[in-house]
Amino acid sequence: MGMSNQWSNDPRELLRPGADFDLATFDRRGTPGWEGDKAEAKELMDSRGALLYELQERLYAEGRAGGKRSVLIIVQGLDTAGKGGIARHVMGYVDPQGVQLRSFGVPTEEERSHHYLWRIEKALPQPGRIGLFDRSHYEDVLVVRVDELVEQEVWEPRYDEINAWEKELADSGTIILKFALMVSHEEQGLRLMERLDRPDKHWKYSPSDLTTRANWDKYQQAYQAVFERTDTDHAPWYVLPADRKWYSRLAATEIITRTLIEMEMTWPRVRWSDDVQRRKLADTMTTASLAESLAATEETVRSAIEESIDVKLEAAALVGRDEETTRELADAKRQELLAELEQNIAHKRELLAARDDAPSGSEPAEQDSKKSKKSKESGKGGGKGKKKKKSKKGKK
Repeated sequence: MGMSNQWSNDPRELLRPGADFDLATFDRRGTPGWEGDKAEAKELMDSRGALLYELQERLYAEGRAGGKRSVLIIVQGLDTAGKGGIARHVMGYVDPQGVQLRSFGVPTEEERSHHYLWRIEKALPQPGRIGLFDRSHYEDVLVVRVDELVEQEVWEPRYDEINAWEKELADSGTIILKFALMVSHEEQGLRLMERLDRPDKHWKYSPSDLTTRANWDKYQQAYQAVFERTDTDHAPWYVLPADRKWYSRLAATEIITRTLIEMEMTWPRVRWSDDVQRRKLADTMTTASLAESLAATEETVRSAIEESIDVKLEAAALVGRDEETTRELADAKRQELLAELEQNIAHKRELLAARDDAPSGSEPAEQDSKKSKKSKESGKGGGKGKKKKKSKKGKK
């Protein structure tokens, strides 16, 4: 069975809390929809990670070009649920330059002097970015409610206020995904005990964890209310079983990837002429450097074209688009890009041939013609069997 087929259903459908959702009977050690094991989950995550990297880069490029869209990922859960693991193991697949991470703890004195959404709005992701909130404005209907920090008449209206605020945010171009990591009482006890046992994990433990644990039932009721009153189509909740950390990370990766695919992102069009810019740049380069660039052009660009086509094909397959139609469109795009490549190579040869110190053989028109024919022939048939690009990290 292929990796992509080991999800029996789209996890976005399986993990939404429906009208009859009951947190009290929720299986926190379950793996809804996943038909593989832990090792296969890691393999799929790595595969999705490579795709996720490309999708996030397109979002970043869109923002750089003036686009308004962004993605906000909210992660909630009690102590030891694995919130930090989502940041490290899921968002670790993408370029950190395109991620805005924010953790919300106890409000500062300044933050308490403002509306509870004030500090949240200040941390919203910029266009083209993915924002990840470790805890969020939901603390103001969870902790505030359980610890009775304010009267019910204060926190009760916040559910509707949050829904309206998130709707406004979504309408402005921010895609909102909300993950609730639900760990069992037994598993939480084991994880807290491990923090006490391991000197390198002492820093993660706090005596206040026991106070929170003592209020377990109240927190479950508070989370149940959150799911019932703030799960909306514009800002959906996904309730992730968190006793198996590998599953919650896998499910989050899959949901984020599928959501980014459906944003239909493409590389932005530039407003300048590449021929003009190439000529100006060539004027600043030595003949040797220009010749080196020419020699590498075909291999470099063809590789980039195939990687881009692979992303399109994998993304289309993941969300169930018609394979034949997708391949036809991909092949047409490939031929268009290869034609541009031939023009670019010809332009570079012209620039190089115009140099007084141009190397011999810099005007092989017949050779260009043969390479052009070879490029067209080898470009037919799609990217089947192409090795997937590994997830990349670093600056764009």
